Amino acid sequence: MLQTYLSCTFILAGALIMLSSIIKSRKTFSLIRSIPMPNRKHVSPLLKTHIILMVFFLTGYVIVGLALFFNLPIFSEIFVGLIFMFGAVFVMLGIIIQNIMITEINQYFSIRIKIEKLESIGVLAGGIAHDFNNILTGILGNVTLAKTYVKNKDELLFDILKDIENASQRSKTLTAQLLAFAKGGIPIKRVTNIGELTKDTVKFILRGSNVASSITIPEDLWLAEVDGEQISQSINNLIINANQAMPEGGVMEVTAENTAVSPGKGFPVFMEDGKYVKITIRDHGHGIENNTLDKIFDPYFTTKQKASGLGLTTAYYIIKNHNGYITVASDIGKGSTFCIYLPASEKETVTGQIEELNIFTGRGKILIMDDNDTVRKTIGKMLTKLGYTVELSKEGSETIELYEKAKKQNQGFDAVVMDLTIPGGIGGKEAVKRLLEIDPKAKVIVSSGYSDDPIISKHKEYGFTDVVTKPYTLEKLSEVLHKVLKRNIP
Repeated sequence: MLQTYLSCTFILAGALIMLSSIIKSRKTFSLIRSIPMPNRKHVSPLLKTHIILMVFFLTGYVIVGLALFFNLPIFSEIFVGLIFMFGAVFVMLGIIIQNIMITEINQYFSIRIKIEKLESIGVLAGGIAHDFNNILTGILGNVTLAKTYVKNKDELLFDILKDIENASQRSKTLTAQLLAFAKGGIPIKRVTNIGELTKDTVKFILRGSNVASSITIPEDLWLAEVDGEQISQSINNLIINANQAMPEGGVMEVTAENTAVSPGKGFPVFMEDGKYVKITIRDHGHGIENNTLDKIFDPYFTTKQKASGLGLTTAYYIIKNHNGYITVASDIGKGSTFCIYLPASEKETVTGQIEELNIFTGRGKILIMDDNDTVRKTIGKMLTKLGYTVELSKEGSETIELYEKAKKQNQGFDAVVMDLTIPGGIGGKEAVKRLLEIDPKAKVIVSSGYSDDPIISKHKEYGFTDVVTKPYTLEKLSEVLHKVLKRNIP
């Protein structure tokens, strides 16, 4: 009777413990299922181990319980005690593994919430930046055009126009920051020497500052395929943040190194395996309080009185858009350390940089499509000054009609400069398809204030010959047109 009681108690205890574990695990498993498969790589091994331990635990308890119930002599008291002991160990290990899983799952969803928050504000930011770029195109275009009418470059008028141009160029930084984390923003990537880019950015930002820099960059640092302007902006924002953290001066340490990311080696959760270029920026300021450390990448969060709260947000989103990762660690009284991880490139050649632009005049017939009156008229005046004959169009259907009519009259256009987005009308993506059906040799340049469309970075895949991003100067427009008209398209 006692033995039957013990066996039933044994089985019941095991069942209750297992049931408790299953109930506790149910929410965890549900959360794991909501995580996309590529991001489960750190959690899946833990989940498998947890299941194996629970199976061993349940099997052991059931066997011992049945053995006691049927009075099998092969199970001594010592063996039963060992089963109890190992069962307890299995349960403890299961609880520990489950807690680790919960921690990593919480970290994933914390990152996911942060990304969704950035993406929601990115939608608004992208629209604002697009409109602002149209305004800047009108200003920059007219200013650079006006400079060509000033005969003596020593005149006060030329200096005034140059100051306006410089101010407009600096305003591009604001739109660059907005577009950097606009939803779906796609960097225009080139193979880049990250070491040189980092060194130049650090020296430029700290010039005239009471903070010195200690830069360590190995000669064999891997290359990375990135948008140089965006990565420079990201590093720029981190350097400014570190500089402001040391108002009394000091030495800022900047290092770059090659690193290989693999699971279980202390790298950030959910980072893809592979080779990375790691940039470390370490200041020796006051440090960041623990209660604000998780908020520093949030939009508009700042602890400074005269800051926008966009600097670190922009840096975070730029690195994310490059399939990279950024981390921060801080000790109060000792300073903060930011680490950037950028995927290394398999390519071994750095893409050449564009040289300083000159004004290229030319001849030919150019069709302009843009829904913004100011932009359309400005581009028309710029191209007329360069020597081209210009016709203007507001949207895609009108552009297609003008192009087809000119071709039938043997007075075809030599090139088309086409806005990508036309509210309420046919935009560049659809219009270029129709133009290529009419004339497979059509030379079409896409012009846009958006950087959040794959057409900008992969324009050739969509049928465009080249791209000119707003805002642009007379020099830039002339350079792109000169290159396109010289190009021999089969």
